[in-house]
Amino acid sequence: MVTSIPAIDSSLTTPKVRSVALDQPWQWLAAGWRDLWQAPAASISYGSLFVVMGYWLVYLVEAHFQYALVLTSSFLLAGPILATGLYDISRRLEAGETATLGHALTAWRRNTLSILLFGTLIGLFMIVWARLSAVLFGVILAGHGPSLDNMSAQLFFSGSGLTFLAVFTVVGAAIAAIVFAISVVSIPMMLDCKTDFITAVLTSLAAVRANPGPMALWATLIVIFTGIGLVTAYLGLAITLPLIGHASWHAYRDLVEEGESEPQPF
Repeated sequence: MVTSIPAIDSSLTTPKVRSVALDQPWQWLAAGWRDLWQAPAASISYGSLFVVMGYWLVYLVEAHFQYALVLTSSFLLAGPILATGLYDISRRLEAGETATLGHALTAWRRNTLSILLFGTLIGLFMIVWARLSAVLFGVILAGHGPSLDNMSAQLFFSGSGLTFLAVFTVVGAAIAAIVFAISVVSIPMMLDCKTDFITAVLTSLAAVRANPGPMALWATLIVIFTGIGLVTAYLGLAITLPLIGHASWHAYRDLVEEGESEPQPF
């Protein structure tokens, strides 16, 4: 049973969010898969840009493993904003319109200011994550970390390396959870309703609060599919990130009610 609840308890005018079934994220993936193959040229071409981005980042920092690790994990943080074009492809398919790569690459123009503000917020989180990672690296590994060539031996077969990985994972997961909570429906909502940045973030937080189980499963699936893309030498990102992006549009459709927003009393 789907239940609608107010997005927040305040005087702001916001949409309502729905409570969905625990297994609903699997339905989002199925719908995302259908969108992927309804517009394969646009979707896979867009996804291929992530592959190129991955190789470019590794090339820039190949002599400094700690930076490569941070930038690679940052795909999870930057994913919501980078996938803007994929949400627009699904939006157009839903409306019966033609979806092209050109449309996807310029989707941000539908709500430039709000999307720019959200991107700035994500950028701040990435800066915090990069600085925290540098501190962890310097404190735990004493600044003498592994290169890309010998990272396995030094990280997985030494006490300091294992400690670094454990703390790195816990801190990164905490930051990623915050970004997930504020972004799960934000960009699709900005594209669809041309809503403002604050309303979109508050609605996203409300959707997570109303659906802790489904959102935990959805976050796990995002991590798994992104991880698959990364461990396949970035090549898998051409499929997995479009799949997640399209599925995220359908998550938004299920989680946020259509129609007029309602003011919520104090």
